[in-house]
Amino acid sequence: MTRYVVPENELIGVDEALAKVLEGVRPLPAERVGLEDALGRVLVEPVRARENIPPFPNSAMDGYAVRYKDVADASKEHPVRLRVIGSVAAGYAPELSVEPGTAIRIMTGAPIPPGADTVVRFESTDEPERKEGSSLEYVSVLVPPRKGDNVREAGEDVKAGEIVLDAGTLLRPQEIGLLASIGVTSVHVHRKPKVAILSTGDELLPPDSEISLGKIRDANSYSLAALVRKYGGEPIMLGIARDTEEDIRSRLNKGIEAGADLFLTSAGVSKGDYDVVKGVLNAEGEISFWMVRMKPGQPLAFGYVHGVPLLGLPGNPVSSIVSFEQFGRPMLLKMEGRSCIRKPTVQAVTAEPFKNSGRRNYVRVRVERKGDCYVVRKAGPQGSGVLQTLSKANGLMIIPEGVMKVEAGEPVEVQMLDWPEIVQCEI
Repeated sequence: MTRYVVPENELIGVDEALAKVLEGVRPLPAERVGLEDALGRVLVEPVRARENIPPFPNSAMDGYAVRYKDVADASKEHPVRLRVIGSVAAGYAPELSVEPGTAIRIMTGAPIPPGADTVVRFESTDEPERKEGSSLEYVSVLVPPRKGDNVREAGEDVKAGEIVLDAGTLLRPQEIGLLASIGVTSVHVHRKPKVAILSTGDELLPPDSEISLGKIRDANSYSLAALVRKYGGEPIMLGIARDTEEDIRSRLNKGIEAGADLFLTSAGVSKGDYDVVKGVLNAEGEISFWMVRMKPGQPLAFGYVHGVPLLGLPGNPVSSIVSFEQFGRPMLLKMEGRSCIRKPTVQAVTAEPFKNSGRRNYVRVRVERKGDCYVVRKAGPQGSGVLQTLSKANGLMIIPEGVMKVEAGEPVEVQMLDWPEIVQCEI
């Protein structure tokens, strides 16, 4: 990699900017939700089992409940013949006990009858070889089991009094199933962040509008709202603000009234004559920084409006999304109580050379598995307004700050756009 020394100026580095953004972010208060609404939420308190799971010994297979000592020496040459005295299905209690020389036909999940300590699978008996409609009064065991085979003991999965999920656990489908299995129907989780989204610019039109000279459709509100939902938040759409401080201030006040935990604005944070978001931040709250040494996304403001954090994203659609991934995403995840907020990355090698301006660059790439390694190629043109290239990308290759060129075949780090954070962290 070809490097140069980064000069000191008014821009701050990505890591410094992220530290400032996360400094004032805290997990949101708890609320109780039903299991049907708990997916992707984070537990505020541990969950303890009140009973054993399974609550009683049951069969792990379809077969015959037997006494091990009766069938320990069974073989094809010397089968053990048992009298079948009944059957038991899942959901029903056994009515008989297994006595010496007897067996009870049993289905998966059914309680183990008294007297039995082992379940012999159908495949280990002569039942599969019988003609259809033949008597099941007796069964011959052809394969010796081990004692306790195919018996799930009470408490094998969860023991009464055990903490099954700790505070801070991210609830996936498997955790929700586990909670249901122990009789928990609602849980205390961190509240979802409410994120107020505002696009700014006299040139913007709603997506259903006809384009006229000088006008473009607003893509940022919709991509940002989708990202907020993807990362567990609830978007509050504030619409399109004209390039006046009065309109921006009015719409931000509506977000305050709606209980916003975070503002996301797009455009209005650069050095142009009509970039007025910074002015509102200075007048209504405070501004922490507004230029970051990254590409795409150099103009990026962060501050507070009436105590609510505001992330002012660039107006170009690609810059807006990439900047959100670096700063907005970790803010949301921290608000939700997640401990793992780092974007999942892979180590890869380049299939072609890449040039850079010297800022930290997030290059839109296609990542492919080639044998034992990942290989990256450009997903298309890298202009910050070319949203289609980002649509074709599955990763953002990171060219470190100060690096001017990456040669073909060099190792690089790539952020994976669609891998969940849990891939990167311990569960």
